[in-house]
Amino acid sequence: MRNVRIGNFILGEEHPTHIIAEIGGNFTDFEGAKRLIDLALDAGADSVKLQTYRAETISSRKAIYDMPNVGRGASQFDLFKAYEVDFSLHREIWDYCRARGVLVFSTPSHMNDVELLEKLDCEVYKIGSDDACNIPFLRDVAAIGKPIILSTGMCTMHEVRESVSAILGTGNPDLVLLQCVTNYPSDPAHANLRAIEAMKREFALPIGYSDHTTNNYACFAAAALGACAVEKHFTHDKNAKGPDHMLSADPADLRALVEGIRTIEAALGDGVKRPSEGERKTRVNNRKSLVALGGIKAGTVITHDMVAIKRPGYGIPPKYRDEVIGRIARVDIEAEVPITWDDV
Repeated sequence: MRNVRIGNFILGEEHPTHIIAEIGGNFTDFEGAKRLIDLALDAGADSVKLQTYRAETISSRKAIYDMPNVGRGASQFDLFKAYEVDFSLHREIWDYCRARGVLVFSTPSHMNDVELLEKLDCEVYKIGSDDACNIPFLRDVAAIGKPIILSTGMCTMHEVRESVSAILGTGNPDLVLLQCVTNYPSDPAHANLRAIEAMKREFALPIGYSDHTTNNYACFAAAALGACAVEKHFTHDKNAKGPDHMLSADPADLRALVEGIRTIEAALGDGVKRPSEGERKTRVNNRKSLVALGGIKAGTVITHDMVAIKRPGYGIPPKYRDEVIGRIARVDIEAEVPITWDDV
């Protein structure tokens, strides 16, 4: 299984789940973006992501929406136009994130957007599900040679194969795939998180999860299934005006998400079956051993009715009971005391 480095982080097996706060669509000016960045970092996010597009290159003027977060019949072009982020605002965001020491990257939708991001030395490119099958675009972005995180919403496995082949075929091996359901919001029942395991088997690449549900449960399950990254939309207020606030995590949600995933990672362990550090004491106190039912005098031949199997566990283990029966007590053995090998 390949690992992929993005910034100072490694995405892959045996590395912590990378938690991405997606702030695109939830701000329109620098103060709004700065507030989200600060809140996301305070909640424990590892990186911050936004979206880079121009309405003219992402959507025709005839495209309409039919989703709960924007309603039916809304113009896609008009909505994208309202949330465009110009170069100056990009620069402010990048400068601020670098000053705070946080990885920031974006989702471009056109090579013009990539050119803008290249001027900022964007370290990794996230490709949204809308471009997951845009093979010419995938090849052009991959040819730059930087890591790519690809959402696979709306895709069949065959389509993912084609996209993976196009990206890796450029000679760029640094690819991360995200299981995703492109509904806003999406129903947890549709998350199909076992696709994470299926794509791991199919591609031997790091696989993560991009979430559009309104709670953290699917993200927790994804982490338990070994997702290398979890991407969650983030807002300061779920009731704020805008297309993505309703399906975004607020600061309390994101903090709970981070704490939950870190707890899950710790609970998963390394997979080696052995007593835990805390079980070393309980292993002695709570296991059972051979115990003298009554006092046994030295020189006595030990019979079946002289011993019982009881706690604690520092005596002879129960599996050796038949080897103890018929032996002679070397010393006086007190009633209710575990029998040791030195006693017989």
